Amino acid sequence: MSLARANRLTPWLFLGPAAVIMAIALLYPLGYMVWGSFRDWDPSQTIGEAEFVGLKNYITLWNDPNFRESLGVTLKFAFFCVSIEMVIGVGLALLLDRNIRGMSLLRTMFILPMMIAPVVVGLMWRYMYHPTVGTFNRFLESVGLPDVDWLGQHALTSVIIADIWQWTPFIFILSLAALQSLPRSALEAARIDGATPWQQIWHIKLPLMMPVLIVTCLLRLIDAFKVLEVILVLTEGGPGLSTEILALRISRTATEFRELGVAAAMSNYLLMLLLLLTVAMFAFTRWQEVRAARIRQAAETDQ
Repeated sequence: MSLARANRLTPWLFLGPAAVIMAIALLYPLGYMVWGSFRDWDPSQTIGEAEFVGLKNYITLWNDPNFRESLGVTLKFAFFCVSIEMVIGVGLALLLDRNIRGMSLLRTMFILPMMIAPVVVGLMWRYMYHPTVGTFNRFLESVGLPDVDWLGQHALTSVIIADIWQWTPFIFILSLAALQSLPRSALEAARIDGATPWQQIWHIKLPLMMPVLIVTCLLRLIDAFKVLEVILVLTEGGPGLSTEILALRISRTATEFRELGVAAAMSNYLLMLLLLLTVAMFAFTRWQEVRAARIRQAAETDQ
């Protein structure tokens, strides 16, 4: 074997064991779930003993109004949570990207919510939403306003507020890191050309930050589709199905209804939805990277 070929193969030899382990750890459970989704499977059986039913589980779910309602709740929850978190997180990053006394302490305080365990977050917000002794209703009473049925009529809104409180810091941290890594040459060129602070944000900072923001948004979207603990502690999916997202319905289908095949099919629907979102977001990221490269090139040309 020639030295050049040995040098080419060496990295693959080091990566090989890790790649095999990752393939087994990822592909085997995924294949197990896909195979189980084609069977009438319950916990009393092994997957080999379960009857093969083909696409029956998928068709049953597609015609199930409860599944469609849970899917709608999931999409609504993810859309509002991620949209509001992106606006607030990026806004805070733009606001705090400056040298102010005590800024390090302020930034640390902003990221504290995401360090708290989801179960604790659910319990904390459940007590604050309590109809009689909760913080919010006591405040409303103190200013002469009527009580609000937070976990009843406004259950989904209440869950969204709790998620925004916990995960906006995640957007803030990554946005601030992207903002501080921007090429100063582009910003200096914009200042020299007389761009206002708002024009710098809209035409320079946000376009250059966009690749990072898209990946951040994708990570939050994936996580929002899988939220379980906070909703389980806050509302248990109620009242009715108003806060039952797909992750919670999958858990109930497998544990309470003991329909493992249907739960596996539901998981595959969720996986396909996330894959479509991921492909769309990465395609948009590629377009934004090309746009950002053109902005950098134009800035360097102006200099």
